[in-house]
Amino acid sequence: MRTVRRLLYRDISGAVIFVAAAFLSLFFFIDFVDELDKVGRPGYTMASALLSGLLDMPGHFYELFPIAVLIGAIYAMSRLAQSSEFTILRTGGLGPVRALGLLAGLGAAFAVVTFVVGDYVAPASERQAVEVQARSQGGRELGRAGAWLKDRRSTPQGERNVSVNVQRTTADGVLQGIRIFEFDSDGRLLTRVSAASGRVSDGQWQLDDALVTHWPAEVANARITDERHASLAWPTTLTGDVVAAAVLPVSTMSTIELWRYSMHLSDQEQAAQRHAILFWKKALYPFACLVMMGLALPFAYMHARSGGVALKVFGGILLGISFVLLNNVASHLGLLRNWTPWVVAATPSLLYLLLSLAAFAWLVRYR
Repeated sequence: MRTVRRLLYRDISGAVIFVAAAFLSLFFFIDFVDELDKVGRPGYTMASALLSGLLDMPGHFYELFPIAVLIGAIYAMSRLAQSSEFTILRTGGLGPVRALGLLAGLGAAFAVVTFVVGDYVAPASERQAVEVQARSQGGRELGRAGAWLKDRRSTPQGERNVSVNVQRTTADGVLQGIRIFEFDSDGRLLTRVSAASGRVSDGQWQLDDALVTHWPAEVANARITDERHASLAWPTTLTGDVVAAAVLPVSTMSTIELWRYSMHLSDQEQAAQRHAILFWKKALYPFACLVMMGLALPFAYMHARSGGVALKVFGGILLGISFVLLNNVASHLGLLRNWTPWVVAATPSLLYLLLSLAAFAWLVRYR
């Protein structure tokens, strides 16, 4: 059995690595050509475009690796079936359950690789890519509305609700265009803070060139007062991780960071459905490699002594594309319909797993 395992693992791993390298080369070329439009802007050179394309590769690898596993496994198993090697293995005692167990072991190894790249390598490289672009552009704009955060704290005068808006960030992590609105429990505006820039530290934000406007709680004899501070320490529970999650792309977040940020949004009574779905998708996505291996095994039971490999590989590509489409459509539908996040994330993989097992059982029984 060790020889059989070595044969299967060597052929499948080689094919998967080849397919993954081909995909990454194609996507690197597309990203590099896209970045060439920015060359010539102040601080953005050909080397910046090349570095940006390279830093995007771990993210592409994470997204494409399950599809590469499917195509590579289908190609390897189809070649074994075409040369009758798999038929010889079956004659020698390789039963369906044992074959499924062997491929499941290799799929688990691919799942570990996917998890490590998606949780550690890809987020780090995405952050570096954001920094490269921020340096070349002199900062990073956060859209026309900016990034919004919410905080809640208790004071001797009662509970206070705080809304924070950040317009842009610099390459070294400085927040710019900060506006802070503090409301009482009845929704009345009490304080407005405007700051040119600020940094996040433990338990407080250090604001520079801040203008603090106070609105009185009582309408009678109301008087609005302004205070200007060259430097102001603003106490808050908004930590650096929460701020980073709000101002950086979702692709820079690991699984645990997505979980923490979704919990923060829920605690602040904000819409957390999108980040909850993303958390479960990221947590369950590595298991797609196991599903892909299950989809590839039935192709070994399709006898084709002459030709047929290219057609099977093409079928594998279509299966991979359909899986990606269903995964994305399920996420959007789950967000629109407010479905349970883990059900939305798990449904595509479960459907394709059932499809693979049904095809495998039919082929073993009737073919």
